[in-house]
Amino acid sequence: MLNKKNLVLAVSTSALALASISSAHASTLEDTMERGAVRCGVSDGLPGFSAPDDDGNWQGLDVDVCRAVAAAVLGDADAVDYVSLNAVERFTALQSGEVDVLSRNTTWTTTRDTTLGINFAGVSFYDGQGFMISRDLGISSASELGGAAICIQAGTTTELNLADYFRANDMEFDPIVFDTSEQTVGGYQAGRCDVLTSDTSQLAALRIQLDDPDASVILSDVISKEPLGPSVRQGDDEWFNIVKWSLFALLNAEELGISSENVDEMLESENPNIVRLLGQDGNYGEGMGLEADWAYNIISQVGNYSEIYDRNVGMESPLQIERGVNALWTDGGLQYAPPIR
Repeated sequence: MLNKKNLVLAVSTSALALASISSAHASTLEDTMERGAVRCGVSDGLPGFSAPDDDGNWQGLDVDVCRAVAAAVLGDADAVDYVSLNAVERFTALQSGEVDVLSRNTTWTTTRDTTLGINFAGVSFYDGQGFMISRDLGISSASELGGAAICIQAGTTTELNLADYFRANDMEFDPIVFDTSEQTVGGYQAGRCDVLTSDTSQLAALRIQLDDPDASVILSDVISKEPLGPSVRQGDDEWFNIVKWSLFALLNAEELGISSENVDEMLESENPNIVRLLGQDGNYGEGMGLEADWAYNIISQVGNYSEIYDRNVGMESPLQIERGVNALWTDGGLQYAPPIR
């Protein structure tokens, strides 16, 4: 049993240990600035979200989120080191410090938010799980998939969602599990399964990689909520705020009508919301250890949310995914960012 003196000593020791841990994890900004690059964990290749082009340059909506962070912190959206991670290894890479931010079509869930030592910085894409099948099967609803062989990627929320859906509908299925999305779509194309299941955005990305995309169709059924967004390690509030507000800057810019094309003109705006965002009235980056022009750098180099959405996954891209729930709240969607003030 501890006496009062020993109890005080034990509490003090614990506090010092926690302070030490917090200090060890609270230097991401300093390390990033010293390194001169943001280390970004991305997928192992998912068109529209994070995939290298023919020249080896990473592109996609998730990639642009990391570019926004680099623009805010370093003033250079291209100052990013990309680390390709599959679904199984992604969280370990973030927890161990191999990457500074994980921006890899990752669903925000209770378990991930409370037991993995990570914080989600927001939702960059609202998604849901769906099914892709051969058009020749003549199936129009997920309720007709009883007994189907279904290709699925390991280490994802889709495994649990799939089991829940079939159990709730009193149906059986045969899971065919793969480690990577590339292997999963390969198994589907080789005929190892009747159905490929994943987030609907990922299905759209995988479909365009098929030899004959028109031979497959994505069913309209959506069986889950999949809010996708960037995450960081817990214990570093400053870095958490930077990643969070970099995403919010993209959304606020779209709402305020600021784009990469007109951002310089907007520096002369008399709208108080615009001048605050662009650093013309006060320094709202100071609390994050950033310069006043942090958001200007994001918008001028990366664009606003509409720009990154359209060019990567929207109607200007091969995926042609409509904004839907990813529209701004002012347009009937779910995307909403707190104000800069």
